[in-house]
Amino acid sequence: MAEAGSLPTGFGELEVLAVGVVLLVEALAGLSLNGLTIFSFCTSPELRTPSHLLVLSLALADSGVSLNALAAATASLLRRWPYGSGGCQAHGFQGFAAALASICGSAAIAWGRYHHYCTRSRLAWRTAASLVLFVWLSSAFWAALPLLGWGHYDYEPLGTCCSLGYARGSRNFTSFLFVMAFFNFLLPLFITVTSYRLMEQKRGRTRTPQVPALIAKMVPTVNAVNYALGSGIWQRLSLQRSGWDSAQGATRVLR
Repeated sequence: MAEAGSLPTGFGELEVLAVGVVLLVEALAGLSLNGLTIFSFCTSPELRTPSHLLVLSLALADSGVSLNALAAATASLLRRWPYGSGGCQAHGFQGFAAALASICGSAAIAWGRYHHYCTRSRLAWRTAASLVLFVWLSSAFWAALPLLGWGHYDYEPLGTCCSLGYARGSRNFTSFLFVMAFFNFLLPLFITVTSYRLMEQKRGRTRTPQVPALIAKMVPTVNAVNYALGSGIWQRLSLQRSGWDSAQGATRVLR
């Protein structure tokens, strides 16, 4: 892995600064929206259901992606990688594990919704907890493999962020990439698309739902809006706050 030093040839300080600002905005937006989802789950007893546990797991994964982007934003604003080679490996592992948990977590939510709408039976706590545990253990397993020699983490072209070293075309990395992509991209995508198509067929509709593209480091914001709104988490939080405000107003009137 190359050591981080001066900016790569072809990149100016203004370009690196612009990337840092964009990453910072995305990171703060993702942390804010997913933080609201986590707060809603923790403070609203009616939201503590098995299906919402899957949404909570996704929010935690996306918060991890946002934290990873925040570290990259800090390095970009500093115009250098300040955490050393070991920090690069840790940054790559953390970001990759969180990204895989986000992708697999989305597939788990899709399956959970299929189970609810097509079988008309509620998702059990044991099933939801098992899904969450599997998602995180599987993500940590695949993210740890580059640290053990199959695949590798390296600096990205700007030198201010670390991820899988795509620049190396070795057989070692190529074999890891293909196997990992099958189990962590193609398989979750198949589960997600199939689950929603079966749901639409069950409802008697001919149009299948749109599957949003997974855009790196923007997924946390997209997921927070998509799943939190779709699950009614923020709406219930707003109603809860309205109830608190009404109660406080009534108390003032009585006084």
